[in-house]
Amino acid sequence: MRILHTSDWHIGRTFHGNSTMDALAEVFGALVAQVKEHSVDVVIVAGDVFDSATPAGSAYTLLGDTLAALHDTGARVIVTSGNHDSAARLGFQARLLRDGIHVITDPLSIGEPVTVHDADGPVHFYGIPYLEPAIVRQHWDGVPLRTQAQTMSHAMGLVRAGMASHDGRSVAIAHCFAAGVDTTAGLEREVRQGGLDVVPLEVFEGPDYVALGHIHGRQQLSEHVRYAGAPLHYSFGEQHKERGSWLVDLDAAGLATVEWLALPVPRRLVTLTGTLDEILADSNVAAHAGDWVCAVYTDALPQAEPMRRLKERFPHCAMVQHAPVLTGEGEERSYAARLKSAVTDTERIEAFLEHVRAGQGASERESELIREVLDERVIAEALV
Repeated sequence: MRILHTSDWHIGRTFHGNSTMDALAEVFGALVAQVKEHSVDVVIVAGDVFDSATPAGSAYTLLGDTLAALHDTGARVIVTSGNHDSAARLGFQARLLRDGIHVITDPLSIGEPVTVHDADGPVHFYGIPYLEPAIVRQHWDGVPLRTQAQTMSHAMGLVRAGMASHDGRSVAIAHCFAAGVDTTAGLEREVRQGGLDVVPLEVFEGPDYVALGHIHGRQQLSEHVRYAGAPLHYSFGEQHKERGSWLVDLDAAGLATVEWLALPVPRRLVTLTGTLDEILADSNVAAHAGDWVCAVYTDALPQAEPMRRLKERFPHCAMVQHAPVLTGEGEERSYAARLKSAVTDTERIEAFLEHVRAGQGASERESELIREVLDERVIAEALV
């Protein structure tokens, strides 16, 4: 059986105020062509189909067109919800889709596989929608679910129980932050709290292949456990990461081969660093006038209207930063610097407390209260 593993489409996300819909449509067209060319049997989308819990109508249109085009190739399509998706809205759309397109959003269905047969017998696909501990613990009374590690361990236990009652090969699909991955700073919404919510790699033992989503760059954690990453660049931090998906072959014994299929990049991303005059040099313009540009100018003083000047030379300049070269050594990081480097809400609160309390962060009890408040906010947002 041949499987294409993709994830993190983020339909509806903007890039520094610019729509990505046309670029995504181009990439999805290439993805459909790859499915045809390689005679793919099953396409997996491992979460974060949309970028927002309330996507615009055009995002639904692009998703519907893409799923229909994939289905028309003869492939089955299996989609799970991610942390950016509204499971309720995505699940509602599932009822409107044709046979052969499966959208998995219900935590209570984790142990029930989607089964696809080939010449060697059945392959069971176990979809795990994104599981926010504060929301899903209501479904399993008596099971301690405070962290992502605990929640994913329980979910994979349900998968292994399903495997025990369904003979054949198996594939698990999940959306989480697994141990050992290299993230793109400031891009993925962290699912960690104080480092406790990283999911250990051994949690995913059992299936012949585990298709993960949430991290936007391709990564191989083991031969059987991989991230495909996003099909489009969504930040300058990931400009050097390839875009594509994994082509996975299962034979009668299980995992046979895995091959990377690259996707086209509609517009390259580049970061140009130097003084503003250096960045605006003719050589840079000749090389990068058609690229998305992030300009980091190092002049000692802020320059007048840098974005206007840059856009005159680089029509697709999306970002400008002033980063003067610092000569002082041993200076303590400012509150602004600590806040900029913070990724999670917990880290932002910790940075604030250290700032206003002369370096003293949250106590153990305060950290517990912070987690409870953030959990309540997650639940409230999910009900919107």
